[in-house]
Formats: sequence, C-alpha cells, structure tokens
Amino acid sequence: MGLDHFSLDFFSLKGKTAIVTGGNTGLGQGYSVALAKAGANLFIVANNDDYEETRRLLEPTGVKFAFHQADLTEKASLKKLVEECIKEFGKIDILVNNAGTIRRAPLLEYKDEDWDAVMEINLNAVYHLSQEVAKIMVEQKSGKIINVASMLAFQGGKFVPPYTASKHAVAGLTKAFANELAVHNIQINAIAPGYIATANTAPIRADENRNQEILSRIPAGRWGDPSDLMGVVVFLASQGSDYMNGHILAVDGGWLVR
Repeated sequence: MGLDHFSLDFFSLKGKTAIVTGGNTGLGQGYSVALAKAGANLFIVANNDDYEETRRLLEPTGVKFAFHQADLTEKASLKKLVEECIKEFGKIDILVNNAGTIRRAPLLEYKDEDWDAVMEINLNAVYHLSQEVAKIMVEQKSGKIINVASMLAFQGGKFVPPYTASKHAVAGLTKAFANELAVHNIQINAIAPGYIATANTAPIRADENRNQEILSRIPAGRWGDPSDLMGVVVFLASQGSDYMNGHILAVDGGWLVR
C-alpha cells in the first residue's frame, strides 16, 4: 500500500459492528458514542437496564444499536451475548472490554471477597469474552480487540491491590493475545486512561488533599473527561491502526512522564 492510498476513510467505521461492555455509563458510554459517530453499529452490554441516556445519545447518530444485560462473571452469559450479537448483526468487528470495578481498602484490611469480585470482572471476564469473540474474528480473518488498562498497569497505586493486579494482567493479556492472533489479521491493543472524572473517581476527587495531589502531577493541569478518550478508541478500532498490535496506549494528560 503506497502513501497515495491513505485517506480519512481509514478512520471510518461505517458498517462495522462493535461490542462495548459497560457501555451505558462513564468511559464506556463515551466509547459507545464515539464508535457510533464514526459509523459503527453498537451491541452494548451492561449489568443493569439503565440505557435511556445512552439511547438518547446514540439515536442522532443513525446507526443500529442494541442493549444486552449480562453478568460478565458467568461464562454462559458471555457465550450468550456473543451469540446474540451475531444473531442481531451477523458479525463482530470490534470488542471493547471496558467493564470494570474497583474496591478501595487498606492492604492489611482487604477482604478476600473484594479481591475475588474485582478480579472476576477486571481480568477473568476480559480473558473469557476475548477468547469467545476471537473465535468469530479468526473465522472472519479480521478484528479489533480494545482492552481498557489504567495508570495502574504501570504503577502500584494505594488501597486497590486487586485493581492494580488486574490492570497489570490486562496489559499482559493484550500482549499475549496480540502475539497469537496477529497472523489472523486481528489487532489487540489497550487504552490506559489517566485520571478521568467519572463516578469511579468521585470519592478521590471529593478528597481535597488527594485531588490536589493528583492535579499537581498532571502536566495538563486538569482531570480528564470521557470525551478525551473518544478519539483514541476510534483510532484503535479503525484501519488507521492496522499495524499497531500489543500496545498499551496511555491517555493521561502527561501523568506518566511527570
């Protein structure tokens, strides 16, 4: 492919089908809207049926979309959601493993059940759903899997041992899947969001000392907004990133370089 073949159509997702887990709120909602605005049809998965705001945001885009409620900790639910997406749209071109959870407590007080709950969603669900979707993508001989890592895929953090462990593991899974699936024209990359203003970060933004500590280290001088992640998810889902594989892409306002 020569340089004269490049065009902005490389970033179009028209006619593509994307699954977004946790796609009805926070960063996931932003990813869903971004993919829709780029032309992709959406299969949005969540653990509840609170879809009205997301529906309102998606309707003006003109794409087709469907909502699916599922428990991502159950393998049977993962298989079912893949089957339902195929039934609805006939294919799966993009998977965004966005769904995640976080539970905070001092290390010496951390409960086993909280460790297990975080790892089930943040790691095990990512592995099992990616495996199921990859089977479809191998048959299609194309696909994009986009995982969601974190600043804590690079650092240790405080009061969140399973979250930190799971996000390091997501980075590892991204690289492992990329090594095996690249030969099938499937690209697997991860977004590592910095400190973004969402419901998950509301407790630390409300802590004045912690909030200032974080802001003082962000060269951009502000918390990120879910809209700051919209461009990168379209890029990773598009033809524009076809030669990018196994990469963890930080979108952090400069946090990691400080």
